[in-house]
Amino acid sequence: MAKAANGTQRVLLVDDDPDLLHLVSVRLEANGFEIAATDSAETALAKLPQFRPHVVVTDLRMPGMDGMELFQEIQKMDYRLPVIVLTAHGTIPDAVAAAQEGVFAYLVKPVDAKILLDSIRRAITQTGQSQGNGDAEQDQDWRKDIISCSAVMETLLQRTQAAANSDVNILIESETGTGKELLAKAIHSASSRQSEPFLALNCAAIPESLIESELFGHTAGSFTGANKSHDGLFQAADGGTAFLDEIGDMPLSAQAKLLRVLEQREIRPVGSTKTIPVDVRIVAATHQDLEKLVQEGEFREDLYYRLDVIKLELPPLSERREDIPLLAEHFCRIVSEKNNRDVNKFSPEAVELLVGAPWPGNVRQLYNVTEQCVVLTTTPIISRGLVERAMRHKGERLQTLSEAKEQFEHDYLVRILNLAEGNIALASRLADRNRSEFYNLLKKHCLEPDQFRRNSDD
Repeated sequence: MAKAANGTQRVLLVDDDPDLLHLVSVRLEANGFEIAATDSAETALAKLPQFRPHVVVTDLRMPGMDGMELFQEIQKMDYRLPVIVLTAHGTIPDAVAAAQEGVFAYLVKPVDAKILLDSIRRAITQTGQSQGNGDAEQDQDWRKDIISCSAVMETLLQRTQAAANSDVNILIESETGTGKELLAKAIHSASSRQSEPFLALNCAAIPESLIESELFGHTAGSFTGANKSHDGLFQAADGGTAFLDEIGDMPLSAQAKLLRVLEQREIRPVGSTKTIPVDVRIVAATHQDLEKLVQEGEFREDLYYRLDVIKLELPPLSERREDIPLLAEHFCRIVSEKNNRDVNKFSPEAVELLVGAPWPGNVRQLYNVTEQCVVLTTTPIISRGLVERAMRHKGERLQTLSEAKEQFEHDYLVRILNLAEGNIALASRLADRNRSEFYNLLKKHCLEPDQFRRNSDD
């Protein structure tokens, strides 16, 4: 595998012409790039999460999804990933339209090798996709503690890295137990503040009478029991990152002072008349709906907008089920080492149960189940029965692909019929099916159009 001067730079090539695909691949590999070559846009989209290219080079006209449609799908997954479009039928209006869409470069075939290389290097440099002097593995060191192979997490991590490269405040929203602090630490590790302190405070765990002291510090004698001065979170984290978990539980009085920190970059310890300048990047997290709290008057609107410059939404474990075997194996290894146990893995039947479970407690619940199983098992392999007892749950069978397709088709038809208010002509046009086909689909799913027609008297 060839390496460029600033580490391995990955290029995803997409073209339905095998000869051109081979030729461009050879030229790019000779210039130090790592290449993944695919013959369709659909295959390219499937490769993105695993290959994680620094730039995509795609043909414009291909069977099925074309190059511009591929670009639009890539934008949804990672808006920072540069895309270079190649075409044998280029015109100036086409090039202008592509540039307006956000395509990095629009090159006409046959493409001069030097022009293509220059475009790829400029794309990588200008978008900051390759940084530092380490190799690709070192470039990803910031995310080493996040165990995942899912596309939804990969998209989130790409957004996370882009956000970390700035210095704006970040709000993480997710259910309890998804790993918000782990993501906050990853943000810190990927930022320019990585060599400075990372300090966390759970706002829900601190009594209201003490939270201002914990955040801003206090002077000796400022309240009963304050025998000496104390540096708060922001002073201790000066130059680094302050992680405020469960920010939705912060009292309104402390919210007003936090707003001052964000606006003035200074704090005033409890009992002091002097302000102290601080330089802290704030990452806040919550499992609550802050917008709803704002509407109910329980959270300051001005503070909400100061914190919510960039929002990252951690998916629940039920939406990243492909990560469950990886996480279970990882936790099994950690707990086994901590308890001096020789437990290797879960049985295939146990893994099937883990993957199908609902996981209301998310990753934290998975860790607790794994810990209990490792401690209680008498064999090197954890059985399904032990997992069932640890979970107090019989498990849910995952839908087969056919069942999932049937469910989607049913739900889609219901949605279309609701939109069309039971009008078959309109519904069939929305679904891009002729009326005969549409009637057959309705019959298959036992759906009656009359059920969706609205009464004119309503």
